[in-house]
Amino acid sequence: MKDAMGDPPAPVQQLEALWARDFPLTRAMGMEVVSLANHVLTTRSSLEPNNTNTHGTAFGGSLYAIQALTAWSLLWLEMQAAGLSGSIIHARGSIEFVRTVREDIVAVADFSNHAEVLNRLARDGKVRTSLATAVHAEGELASRFEGDYTARLTR
Repeated sequence: MKDAMGDPPAPVQQLEALWARDFPLTRAMGMEVVSLANHVLTTRSSLEPNNTNTHGTAFGGSLYAIQALTAWSLLWLEMQAAGLSGSIIHARGSIEFVRTVREDIVAVADFSNHAEVLNRLARDGKVRTSLATAVHAEGELASRFEGDYTARLTR
């Protein structure tokens, strides 16, 4: 994701710096931001060499981690955009594997129906919310993730 000058937008640069500092696993998984627009975050991770299983397809643990981090990252980006600073904890998650992934892992998370989450966070100083992500392969749903995240403002 690049702007007119060929650089990632500031929020994406901040997120990628945060990943590099606090989530070294993202480097090993080759995770990158593809796009951020209209409250939707899309990330991509190369299938090879670090996200495969013994069958040469996407490793289930990688699918889980990439989708959980994509949802976490979207909540973080939305908090930043709202001028809210705090910590986010991945409290619970579940994943459904629908079909095999034999290509780069592209995860999509959508926050467009969660505006009230930021309002509650600003009002109460903490919030717990559920976020979902999806990975498609060959144009069809490959895995679906849903996770609960707790955010707490820094006071």
